[in-house]
Amino acid sequence: MPINAQLLPEFDQEMANTRKALERIPEDWLGWKPHEKSGTLGWLASHLATIPHWGATVMREDSFDLAGEMEPQPEARSLREVLEPFDSHVQEARQALAAATDEQFQAVWTLRKGQDVIFALPRVAVFRGMILNHLIHHRGQLTVYLRLAGAPVPALYGPSADEA
Repeated sequence: MPINAQLLPEFDQEMANTRKALERIPEDWLGWKPHEKSGTLGWLASHLATIPHWGATVMREDSFDLAGEMEPQPEARSLREVLEPFDSHVQEARQALAAATDEQFQAVWTLRKGQDVIFALPRVAVFRGMILNHLIHHRGQLTVYLRLAGAPVPALYGPSADEA
């Protein structure tokens, strides 16, 4: 079975679960953060909306250099500013994932900062680690923010305290 056929069901499930969590964000809490060292709920939501874009980048490019010009992560001021880019990035990443060959997945993808290599791994490992696992990690943070904001936490892998 091709690698993309193995990854697509996982990708679809994680993106659907992430959208379900993003939809629960109370807009009047977007500027709130649980601790002075934490990002705001709006920043976290924007970060989650952006991660799928990186999936398309990983599939199209052979590397990324963090030393280059990067736009700062925006802080969403509305749920629309989160959901519209998220949906667009998910579609973009899914198309790149579906079109990828096993050879592309086995090719090495490199993250560097100037001359320093942060990691160089097969693209399939990057997609799972830097995209899917990274998204799941931050979605977990989001569910804590939702709980603290009094918003219902969605059932993701089974029931939550708010959904049977």
